[in-house]
Amino acid sequence: MADLFEASSAPARADAPPHAPLAELLRPRALDEVVGQAHLLGPGKPLRLAFESGKPHSMILWGPPGVGKTTIARLMADAFEAEFVQLSAVLSGVKDIREAVQRAQDALAASGRPTIVFVDEVHRFNKAQQDAFLPYVERGLFTFVGATTENPSFEVNSALLSRAAVYVLQPLTAEELGVLFDRAVARAMPGLAFDAQARERVIGLADGDARRLINLLEILQTAAASRGVAAIDGAFVQDAAARNLRRFDKGGEAFYDQISALHKSVRGSDPDAALYWLARMLDGGADPLYLARRIIRMATEDVGLADPRALALALDAAATYERLGSPEGELALAQAVVYMAVAPKSNAVYVAYNSARSFVAEDESRPVPLHLRNAPTRLMRDLGYGRDYRYAHDEAEGYAAGERYLPDGMPPVAWYRPTDRGLEARIAEKLAHLRALDARDGRSRKQNTDPED
Repeated sequence: MADLFEASSAPARADAPPHAPLAELLRPRALDEVVGQAHLLGPGKPLRLAFESGKPHSMILWGPPGVGKTTIARLMADAFEAEFVQLSAVLSGVKDIREAVQRAQDALAASGRPTIVFVDEVHRFNKAQQDAFLPYVERGLFTFVGATTENPSFEVNSALLSRAAVYVLQPLTAEELGVLFDRAVARAMPGLAFDAQARERVIGLADGDARRLINLLEILQTAAASRGVAAIDGAFVQDAAARNLRRFDKGGEAFYDQISALHKSVRGSDPDAALYWLARMLDGGADPLYLARRIIRMATEDVGLADPRALALALDAAATYERLGSPEGELALAQAVVYMAVAPKSNAVYVAYNSARSFVAEDESRPVPLHLRNAPTRLMRDLGYGRDYRYAHDEAEGYAAGERYLPDGMPPVAWYRPTDRGLEARIAEKLAHLRALDARDGRSRKQNTDPED
């Protein structure tokens, strides 16, 4: 097999129509022309072996936009001399699925040709639409190939998923995009010269997406022709190409991956990484107020009582953004993220709360002890409500040593276990002192009630 990333200076496709889009001129007609995905298409790799086996199988191609999912499906149809039926889950319905099934049946009856049914954005089909493929996949009427930008574990029915291999496609690297850039300029952009900075900026704006790179090149080609320019530099690229947001779908997996990276960077006390992921998400179009809410969550979940000021600062950052908006308010979010990252960490309250919730969910409904009950009426007082309650402020150190506040008969618990970090170290010392007072009070009570005294 030829190097997957080998640049080609071959002329434009002879079979391409006049004035064909650049994407069509560059579309690979053979597996060796595909740029990227060497982990799947290289010698001995899974998809390469699938092509060489002569036996197509159903699969899900999972990856971000512009990494070759449609190209691979088309090349598979060519390799197996199969009828190629393409559906878009955004535009198609059950009627279109029935028509695809009919085309597969007709092809098989007329010539014995197999059919590959390619469904783009398969995650947008509902359960019933996805289930419609199952009987035909099981019977082998056609090979099903689905393309998705979302995690198929969540977005594709388990029944369909169990009948298809999942292949994960990766964004193109800068080097791979460079190969595609050089190929496009050589094949379809004669007379234009890009300097190193222009090439670098185009590749950076493409952000791992081959389709985006090709679209940017077409924009630049049109702009150069209209201005009578032959030499393209970085400034021309910046001026001619509209600002392209970095890739992520605000409701998709990349979004949640990045918010996870932001949260874990804060938890890991890495302010630079936290700033990087915050900037990436803001650059990608994330709602700053959503990020503000997540920063508040970080303050309570990961900083906690090790530094109670963190929560106040997070709330202030959210309020500041609401007042100032973008871009001024983003600095307050950055300040809060850095503060969370460098603050002492404790999840003791988070763990204690979850433990208490789990206990309450599984435990019986225990009554409030009589001495803790409110007694606003004489009847309640006569029934013993509030009797023997000890007012902590009237006792030594403002603490009613030995008093019990949990329901009668409830086993002892110790859900909150403060760490030795930040303010919680002092909280731990205080609680240890109070437990010592409890223990001493318990001994003295036993001595006072001993019959031998």
